[in-house]
Amino acid sequence: MNPNRSFSLSSLIVRLQSASGWRRVDIAFALGSVMMLTMPPFNFFPLLWVCLPGLIFLLQGTQNGKQAFAVGWSFAFGFFVFGLYWIAASMFVDIKHFWWAVPFSVAGLPAFFALYYGIAAMIARKIGLSGVRGALSFGLLWFLADYARGHMFTGFPWNLLGYAFSGALPVLQITSLVGIYGLTLLTAVAACLPASLIDKTTSSRVATAFGLILFAALAIGGEIRLQTTATGDVPGVRLRLVQPDINQASKWRNSERARDFQSLIDLSAAKGDKPVTHVIWPETASTYYLGEDALHRQQIAASIPAASTVITGVIRRELDQNGATRFYNSLVAVDGLGRLVAGYDKSHLVPFGEYMPFRKFLPPALHALAASSADFTSGTGARTLRVLGLPPFSPLICYEVIFPGEVVDRNDRPDFMLNITNDGWYGRTTGPYQHFAIARVRAIEEGLPLVRVANTGISGVVDPLGRIKKRLGLDKRGFIDSDLPSALPPTLFGKYGDVPAGIAFLLISATTALVFIKKRRKLPPI
Repeated sequence: MNPNRSFSLSSLIVRLQSASGWRRVDIAFALGSVMMLTMPPFNFFPLLWVCLPGLIFLLQGTQNGKQAFAVGWSFAFGFFVFGLYWIAASMFVDIKHFWWAVPFSVAGLPAFFALYYGIAAMIARKIGLSGVRGALSFGLLWFLADYARGHMFTGFPWNLLGYAFSGALPVLQITSLVGIYGLTLLTAVAACLPASLIDKTTSSRVATAFGLILFAALAIGGEIRLQTTATGDVPGVRLRLVQPDINQASKWRNSERARDFQSLIDLSAAKGDKPVTHVIWPETASTYYLGEDALHRQQIAASIPAASTVITGVIRRELDQNGATRFYNSLVAVDGLGRLVAGYDKSHLVPFGEYMPFRKFLPPALHALAASSADFTSGTGARTLRVLGLPPFSPLICYEVIFPGEVVDRNDRPDFMLNITNDGWYGRTTGPYQHFAIARVRAIEEGLPLVRVANTGISGVVDPLGRIKKRLGLDKRGFIDSDLPSALPPTLFGKYGDVPAGIAFLLISATTALVFIKKRRKLPPI
């Protein structure tokens, strides 16, 4: 090793450890911001092996739990500010009404999510941050923070650490066994281990090398799976994915509805290279209440062959037993005779976007915090739909696809997943790219093909190994005609969910505990 380079690196580590006050917090924020480049669409995952050890060095210089919390929170705040800025873009669709919400979406949500990681940092300092034990402990705590964020308060498992490998399809194959949380666990632990190298011990060098070898093995094993797993297409099925690229700011205006609807009809009826059996429109593609509107259902039927079906997103309404109107974000299937033959209501609704949490307890003045004047009603959960001529499928509306282990009915396994969405709210930001990358991992986890239809990108067909068969990008008006890939047998994750990841967590925790006990008792090497 070059002595000058070694001295320079050691000096940098010392500076991180000795940073104090606002300087330490600012460095943490900067490191977290840089780590955002590991996420889609950038996918520069090697930065994890720089940013997370850098965070550990900063935490080693803290004097108490309060300082550790501030450093961990600032790091995560930087990560989420630049990772979730696209949420604020949706406010600009109707900025006259939602200008006040921009600061909350830009800084409020990141500040809230960062709390998990501030707590993790505080606990890590209490346990100890030195050596292999400290690196393993911090990796485990980061994983727990990611897991908590993905489940608590309805959950938001966006940009989990494992998604850093969205551009490395062979590595992603491990999610068929342990899911994205399992990959997040392995990533967090391996990326933290280089922080132990400052001890210059054999154990730290071996542990760090093992982490790198592990990911090399995952890449090799994943490539073998990609090359040796046989896949095919479902015979007799030809899908058309319609991406109308409708302007979100104007789509609900009465003056635009007829034109937008005709655009969907024209794209559905356009001639393709082969006959189409099923046409799919995106989330809320129709601004008409199709369940009550036979005229527009007949227009849909007239645009397709009699044996075909159009599957589309709609807003549905009905009266409850008290005579109050309930609204649903729904998916329906319209056959060649204009009949509704299947339907699904979105069950995992977006807080503040599709419902106002605790609305009945809040004064009317605060109801404007929600994007809609009336709350949507949630459906009954994941289910499998059957439409004539199609294999059974799991319908997923918008961000329902981001929740690992919640995208299919385990008691009635489908043959593919259908995700309809409207990412037109977010413009040309990183949000739509991240959404597509996250959805793609669900296909690998479950061993099921994914068909994704968006208003303005990214639409596409993904096979059960995560390979993108066809794709239509942002701000593109058009359609994709595609065969439907066949499903694979149930994966380990598909059978047991997060259980394998939980076992891995326990094994790594036990290893960490043994290292701690060995150090305390000063046992001889094994």
